[in-house]
Amino acid sequence: MSGAAFDMRESALLLLDLQNDFIHPDGAYGRGGQKSDDIAALPARLAPLAHAIRAGGGMIVATLFTLPPGRGGEPIISPHLKQLRPFLRKGDFAPGAWGQALVDELAPADACVEKIAYSAFYMSRLEYVLRKSGVTRLICAGIVTNGGVASTVRDAHVREFDITVLEDGCATFSRRVHEVSIEALRPVARIAAVAEILAEIPPR
Repeated sequence: MSGAAFDMRESALLLLDLQNDFIHPDGAYGRGGQKSDDIAALPARLAPLAHAIRAGGGMIVATLFTLPPGRGGEPIISPHLKQLRPFLRKGDFAPGAWGQALVDELAPADACVEKIAYSAFYMSRLEYVLRKSGVTRLICAGIVTNGGVASTVRDAHVREFDITVLEDGCATFSRRVHEVSIEALRPVARIAAVAEILAEIPPR
């Protein structure tokens, strides 16, 4: 995406995994002691941009990491994630639950897409929703920079979407990991600040 004003009708703010169970103090990660000031600051920083994009006719799409229920209602958790986050339990990131939902500061989204892996395109309806909505440009924000953000951005690149990654609209648990991950995405996406994109939204 160039620095010129863009067609809002073809643009979507893609909010990656900004959910209660990740961010809210009462969510699963808060209960498990997995907290980050950088991550906690994202909703307030992104809210003015989400409002401007809605007002300008753009689309808000939220990806929602989900632990679908399996046998006996127990969540299906990959061995890798179970080892990494042993505090996850039944009810966390459950479909339709409070914890799975987009945080209030950024709601509502025009479309919410459940995801089960790092990339929001993997075994999901994200591409279908974007194509059917006429979206060609993605403005990506969310968590974590080196996981869901990086994987989704690279998958969007091979699908030939025009991509901007918000450097101050993404975060992870390590500032250094965030910085390295952003640098690694420069070959496949424009890197911009929230304020830059706000300035490019055509006035109504």
